[in-house]
Amino acid sequence: MIRLFQTHNIRRTEELDGLWDFRMDGMEKQYRLPVPACWEQHPDFLRHRGRGVYTRKITLMRMENLRLEFKGVSHTADVFLDGCHIAHHYNAYTPFSVLIKSVPAGEHTLSVSADNRFSPDSALHIPNDYYSYGGITRPVVLERIPDIYIRKVHFTPIWHNGVWSGKIQVTLSNLSNKYCHATVCITLDGQDLKGEAQLNPGEDCDLQFVQDFLNIREWSVLDPQLYILNTVVSIDGNPIDDLIERVGFRRIEIEGTKLLLNGKPIFLMGFNRHEDYACDGCAVSFQHMVQDLDMIQDMHANAVRTSHYPNDERFLDLCDERGILVWEENHARGLTLPQMQNPNFERQCEDCIREIVENHYNHPAIIIWGILNECASETDEGRRMYEKQYTQLRMLDVSRPLTSATCRHFQDICLDLPDVVSYNLYAGWYEDERAAVRNAREIEWVQASGGADKPIIVSEFGAGANYGFRDRSHCKWSEEYQADVLQENLCAYLYDPNLTGAFVWQFADCRVSEELWFARRARCHNNKGVVDEYRRPKLAYDVVKAMFAAKAANCPF
Repeated sequence: MIRLFQTHNIRRTEELDGLWDFRMDGMEKQYRLPVPACWEQHPDFLRHRGRGVYTRKITLMRMENLRLEFKGVSHTADVFLDGCHIAHHYNAYTPFSVLIKSVPAGEHTLSVSADNRFSPDSALHIPNDYYSYGGITRPVVLERIPDIYIRKVHFTPIWHNGVWSGKIQVTLSNLSNKYCHATVCITLDGQDLKGEAQLNPGEDCDLQFVQDFLNIREWSVLDPQLYILNTVVSIDGNPIDDLIERVGFRRIEIEGTKLLLNGKPIFLMGFNRHEDYACDGCAVSFQHMVQDLDMIQDMHANAVRTSHYPNDERFLDLCDERGILVWEENHARGLTLPQMQNPNFERQCEDCIREIVENHYNHPAIIIWGILNECASETDEGRRMYEKQYTQLRMLDVSRPLTSATCRHFQDICLDLPDVVSYNLYAGWYEDERAAVRNAREIEWVQASGGADKPIIVSEFGAGANYGFRDRSHCKWSEEYQADVLQENLCAYLYDPNLTGAFVWQFADCRVSEELWFARRARCHNNKGVVDEYRRPKLAYDVVKAMFAAKAANCPF
């Protein structure tokens, strides 16, 4: 399954899931591994770092242009068709595509090299407080496309003087060596829009449409209304390609220290969530995505932070459908200044930001973009990099506010840069201080250090507990102690008028790197989940559920 809705009626697509031939570098044995999946789920590769090659056959009945889209390969991918190198991509968490023109009829060999090794070439995938799995971890799709095709469609809802309108930006590509005149027809909420495009050989053409839409139902937490946006391109009256997106009409605004959804203040009650499941690794199955959101909504949460990377688009589709607000962030977590000075860092971050916005722009559930969790924001050179990434994001999307979660307490020099200030506090776990007292000191510092008159979010708080470890003395690592810490923190944050959100760290236990200090974590897992890696609830589950329910009863949404 690529998406939760049909994305094409005209363009012919084929999902390339199933069993692929596989060989790991340095090994003679050939395997048949599932795609999508992590190779760590095979008994021979439980903790393997290396380079492996996936291979399968594809058959064409006639000469065609092919577009291959990979939703995620961890973490460095090289793609070959009939032995010819056709694509290189870095980052496990963003999709990439490759176009191959005029592929002849017959059988062809598609090979994908996946590499999850840590090296100086990789600035973002490093030993970390989560695990860098290996393999083709998200779906792959093969598309047959005409010479003139729709490359992307972006939809921006606009609210003005009590009327909803939509700005629709369409990018067409001309793969041929001929000039072409094309017609673009768009359908949204029963209204049809039409435009003409003049395409030069081998170039793209951008069209923009702005249209009022009456009697629109807004997308909201309680009523997540979605609309189908259908774009068709025709030549001489003959439809040759299409692209279907799913969009919502909603507006995100900041008014002083408040975050507004459709003009009304919201308080984000959420979870940080890693894409990690005991039986799946990071290639979380659709069934397990649904289970996660069922449990998150059972606890009355209204928001998810995609810590610390872009998420599978099927999960975002589910959030669109369910009215779950999403803070999605780029991939950079806990980097020191020397790590940020890796010569590949800025380019790899820039690529990640561009790919996340280009591919996830139309999701109404995404209300905040985040960058650079817990990086070197206390340094002058770090500030330059934060500012550069915020500037890039604002050039790509002006419709959403920006933030970054800091742990550089009383040292951060970047608090004036984001639209929303966010900080990670672990009162009761890493710090022996009452949550309310610690939070009050943090807020006072934020307001005096560039964050005055901005919304503030406590982006992480929590405590570790090993599932099943119960202790009447409520000692550390017991389920009782974790529940106590979360209760105290939630009492401090949910009703603080200075805050506009709080995200529990974390929804589920996740595997961590076994290199450096991360290997000291019990079971080689970050155990701060309110459920374990098999989604078995700890005592904290019911504590969070009760407190979120009480807060939700008084919320305006």
